[in-house]
Amino acid sequence: MSFEELIPAPRKAWWVPPGRGAFPLDEETALHAGPGTERVASWLRATLGAATGLPFPDGRNGIELGVDTGMEPEAYRVAVDGHAVRIDGGSAAGVFWGAQTLRQLLGPDAFRRAPIGPRREWLVPMAVIEDSPRFAWRGLMLDVARHFMPKDGVLRYLDLMAAHKLNVLHFHLTDDQGWRVEIRKYPRLTEVGSWRARTKFGHRASPLWEEKPHGGFYTQDDIREIVAYAAERHITVVPEIDVPGHSQAAIAAYPELGNTDVIDTTSLTVWDNWGISANVLAPTDNTLRFYEGVFEELLELFPSRFVHVGGDECLKDQWRRSPAAQKRIQELGVADEDGLQAWFIGHFDNWLSARGRRLIGWDEILEGGLAKGAAVSSWRGYAGGIAAARAGHDVVMCPEQQVYLDHRQHAGADEPVPIGYVRTLEDVYRFEPVPPELTEDEAAHVLGTQANVWTEVTEDQARVDYQTFPRLSAFAEVAWSRLPAPAERDFADFERRMAAHYRRLDALGVGYRPPSGPLPWQKRPGVLGRPIEGAPPNR
Repeated sequence: MSFEELIPAPRKAWWVPPGRGAFPLDEETALHAGPGTERVASWLRATLGAATGLPFPDGRNGIELGVDTGMEPEAYRVAVDGHAVRIDGGSAAGVFWGAQTLRQLLGPDAFRRAPIGPRREWLVPMAVIEDSPRFAWRGLMLDVARHFMPKDGVLRYLDLMAAHKLNVLHFHLTDDQGWRVEIRKYPRLTEVGSWRARTKFGHRASPLWEEKPHGGFYTQDDIREIVAYAAERHITVVPEIDVPGHSQAAIAAYPELGNTDVIDTTSLTVWDNWGISANVLAPTDNTLRFYEGVFEELLELFPSRFVHVGGDECLKDQWRRSPAAQKRIQELGVADEDGLQAWFIGHFDNWLSARGRRLIGWDEILEGGLAKGAAVSSWRGYAGGIAAARAGHDVVMCPEQQVYLDHRQHAGADEPVPIGYVRTLEDVYRFEPVPPELTEDEAAHVLGTQANVWTEVTEDQARVDYQTFPRLSAFAEVAWSRLPAPAERDFADFERRMAAHYRRLDALGVGYRPPSGPLPWQKRPGVLGRPIEGAPPNR
């Protein structure tokens, strides 16, 4: 392998004169951890040691790790000559990203969990690579509410993110179809809210059902393990607890949270269908106190500065019919139900701010006004992000028409459960997170970007893999590398590098969509989707 096959593409790289030599790794190769890099060294020794069978003892005659505070925190420099492999970073995070680059330089077998075959020679090409990320927020949103992903699967995805230099896991933990995190103050959230009796198979218009219970949740110790595992890989886990919509699972567990003056909330169950449930939280003091209790436990589990509160797709029909909600609107002096939602979100913005955290929500939280400190995940195209940035709010760009990876990858009839517009590998590679109409000052509010993986029609790990890869590899380069304008990007070169990267994904056991189309076991013949024809809007 060489630096010419790296993904994401580095900022600068060149061969070390006089030619394309290589530094060998063998039984004598030592690993030296400079101050502040000890945990990176532990990860590198365990990961490369497992793949190569080499011990990497402490010492200076091999791989040397160091922190250079003169560099940007996530920047790194890998320098390989005839004497050593030197990895420096502006922080431990930068050193870690450099270590990921070293792993790629060693070839796809460096991504295995055990050596294959007899002892072999491991060669690191003599080169210098200087690199740093374009965006500070390089994220993947993983929906574990619609279809639960067991803890081991989440840990696996953290490894896959790290291999692509992604650093934020947006963890979608609650929705109408399931509540996935243990809250000790409210045990029924998981006793009742974590499972449903059956599941729609395919789009909500599909006539097919999986007639068996589905569910699962993470204990608080599971969450602590996930967060610690992520932190060792320099990934921040941002939890999402959806309010005030997408809350039927919570209302099924605690009926008093719903609009009891409109419907019989005691008759509700965890939703077994897809779409947007009309059952939303009641705008009462009791609801606020309940979710304060939820967030109190959540803050103990997640050190992330940001806490996501959802705020999307809150149907307000029940509020319009609810005397209690209408009275609340009058008491607050807000104009309408949008103002009522803004009050609800604003309450938790203040509550989180008082505890040193920042609220982030989907772009609907802009409706009715938004507190100054809140940030926005722009999903309904670019418009919400543009409006938020112009109003001085920080933004994470994740427009559904561009980077919703649950949307279909090809127009072919064999594409499993086709949803949305066609978004090919090239389409994702040409995604641009910063809208050109933003001024320089406004663009500074774009914290970064993330790809979103919703799981209504991705029922297990194999389906999540298929929808996510290889497009996440293209997205990772968009998020990390300073690419030209979309039309000027060299997709042919990216495809060339992907030829090597597919072998890395194979070694990692990723069930990606092959360039030639789905394999027989990846198809879902006869399962209804919701394809949208034509080109998606760019705004």
